[in-house]
Amino acid sequence: MRNTTRLRELLAGPDLIVAPGAYDALSARLIAQAGFPAVYMTGFGTAASVLGQPDVGLLTMSEMVSRAAAIAAIIASVASNLPLIADADTGYGNPINVRRTIREYERAGVAGLHIEDQVWPKKCGHMEGKQVIPMDEMVQKVRAAVEARQDPDFVIIARTDANAVHGLEDAIRRGKAYHEAGADVIFIEAPRSMTELRSIAQAFPGVPLLFNWAESGKTPPLPLEEIRTLGFKLVIFPVSLLFAATYSMLSLLEVLKQGQTPASYSSQMVTFSQFTDHIGLPDIQALEKRYGVN
Repeated sequence: MRNTTRLRELLAGPDLIVAPGAYDALSARLIAQAGFPAVYMTGFGTAASVLGQPDVGLLTMSEMVSRAAAIAAIIASVASNLPLIADADTGYGNPINVRRTIREYERAGVAGLHIEDQVWPKKCGHMEGKQVIPMDEMVQKVRAAVEARQDPDFVIIARTDANAVHGLEDAIRRGKAYHEAGADVIFIEAPRSMTELRSIAQAFPGVPLLFNWAESGKTPPLPLEEIRTLGFKLVIFPVSLLFAATYSMLSLLEVLKQGQTPASYSSQMVTFSQFTDHIGLPDIQALEKRYGVN
C-alpha cells in the first residue's frame, strides 16, 4: 500500500491521527520506531535545525524538499507505508510555482502537505505580524495544487492564517473556499480559545480538520481526547521534540560550563549502544556479515 493511500485510510477512519513533528532524519526515525501512525515534518523545526534561525521564510523550496526526502527515506526504512505530512509554507510562489512544489514533494516521497495563505516571506503561525494574500489568490493556488498531483491519494491541506489578521469569521470563510477548491483537509491556524475551536468544528461538518498543538502558542493545549471530541481529525506536534531536545542540550551545556563532566548528567542520556541501536547499527552489522564486509 502506498503511504498516500494509508494517509487517506487514516483520514477516513475513526481515530484521531497523532503526528509528532520531525525536524531531521533522526527525530523522524525515532517517531517511526515509536509506532505513531504518521510523521509531520515541521517547517519551524527545519528552519531551526538547517539554519539555526527562526521560521520567517528563509528556507527555499529546494531546501525543504531535500529535508523531506531524507525524512521520507528513513521512515520508509522503518515502516514502508508510514505517511509523512510536510510543511510547504506558501507553496513558494504563485499557482505555477505551487504546481512544481507539489510535484517535487511527491517525488520526495511525501504523502501530503499543507500550503498557507500568508504573504511571502511568511512567519511561523504563532508569531505576530503576519499578512495574508487575497482569498481568491489562495483559491487558485489550492486549485493548482489539486490539479498538479500525480497520485490522486496525495493529500492537500489548506491552511489559513487569517484569524490573526482579519478574525475568525474571515478565516472560516477562507477555509470553506479552500475546501470547495479541492483541499482535502482544512487547517485554521492559531485559534485562541475554546469558543473559536468550537466555531471552527461546527463550521466544517464532515471535513477533516487539523489541530496544531504548539507549546506556548496561541491555541489552548488540550488533551487528545478533547481534541477528538471537538471534531478534529489530525493533530500535529511541530515543536515538541525540538523544544525537549533544546532543553536537554542547554541543561548539559550548563553542566559543562560549571566545570563538571557529562557523567553527572548520564541518567538523562541514552548510552552509546542504545543510541546506535536506535539509528540502525545492528541492521548494518547484519549486512556486513551477509556480504563479508570487514
